[in-house]
Amino acid sequence: MAHRDRISHLPDELLLRILRFLPSTKDVVVTMVLSKRWQFLWMMVPKLVYDDHSYPHRKYGRFSRFVDRSLLLHKAPVLQTLHFKVSKTCGVGDIPLWTRAADKRSVRELIIEIGSSSSSSSSSSSSASPAIFPRSLYTGCRMLARLELINVILVDVSSTVSFPSLKYLGLKSVKYPGDEFVQMLLSNCIVLEHLWVEQCPGDNVTIFTIRGPSLKRLVMDKSQDRETVDADGFIIDAPSLEWLGIIDYSGGCVVEMPSIVKAYFEVSYQCFSNILGTITSVKCLQLCLLYSKDAYPVGNVFYCLEHLTMCTCQKEWLNTLICLLKDSPKLKYLKLVKFHFIEGKEPRLCWNEPSSVPECVLSSLETLKWVDYEGTEEEKEVAAFILRNGSCLKKVIISFETTDRDEKLEMIKELSFLSRRSPTCHLIFD
Repeated sequence: MAHRDRISHLPDELLLRILRFLPSTKDVVVTMVLSKRWQFLWMMVPKLVYDDHSYPHRKYGRFSRFVDRSLLLHKAPVLQTLHFKVSKTCGVGDIPLWTRAADKRSVRELIIEIGSSSSSSSSSSSSASPAIFPRSLYTGCRMLARLELINVILVDVSSTVSFPSLKYLGLKSVKYPGDEFVQMLLSNCIVLEHLWVEQCPGDNVTIFTIRGPSLKRLVMDKSQDRETVDADGFIIDAPSLEWLGIIDYSGGCVVEMPSIVKAYFEVSYQCFSNILGTITSVKCLQLCLLYSKDAYPVGNVFYCLEHLTMCTCQKEWLNTLICLLKDSPKLKYLKLVKFHFIEGKEPRLCWNEPSSVPECVLSSLETLKWVDYEGTEEEKEVAAFILRNGSCLKKVIISFETTDRDEKLEMIKELSFLSRRSPTCHLIFD
């Protein structure tokens, strides 16, 4: 039978790599019973994932003791990942004690999730008391490259915060001491490249100030449940920023914006025209102005815009599209897609063909991709206008919302008979 156990003869490096794919440290430790070859191997796995969902609430003490003992016995010189998923309120007090292991083990990635375990029926962060992030970690984790905190309370510290190696920071449903603490925290992440923030109700922050010379990617996601005040918003000062995403239905306002290359906006407030007017250097723009009115900045030109993805869920998308086409003379790629399906029978705007053809349609637009095409009268008129005037069109790719074969064939027939100005334009139906 021994000759069949080929896996045990693999080198330690490969076995450790295999063990890293197991879902939790509990599963990794269980492998010690396989044979003497495996008895101590788990102690060198550079990834520890502790998830209390497999422990009934009344047996939480067993989970706590397991974490204590396995952390004590673990011997890997560098701990690549330390991940805690704690859904039980009684476990929150253990987090500061356990995360002290990160101080001594050169942890590269630390993730703390409170109240978001898959075992929770509601998966709501409010179902558990948020854990307090221990003060020691503000200065102790000098090798930490990735930090993700979910439903955690950050406490004020008298000593200077220092994360000299941190490149990714995720702050989701986190509560802060105040606005100034946020500025201080982010300003001391001197090599930070990727920041993801999900603001929650009661986070104690009014103006979220982000200043980072090395920041390249930023996502700001504001909870719909936040109570917005007049001054609520963001200040973003990041000269190296390449990609920006803002998801905001709270009615807030961005105070200051950088020059960026790629941007994604999903917002529903009227001051958005001020925001769009500050990113005229953008090359790639994905836009959903859900419920927004007068959101387009009149008088601005997007000289660098080449790729535009436009959501068609809001009723005034036609007006916004025409404005963007007129003001984007170098646009090459246009994608129309419905990100959201809004219930209700609010009338949508009719298509009013512009008096003059936008410059990009005549001289630069090469690809039109239309996702969830419905075949409404205004959609057919938009498609006909672009096909009739698109001198440089190479591909028009259309996928249909309907699954009815006869409806789809009828729409394909209608589109196929539309006149095309570009002799090299190919119609492709998904």
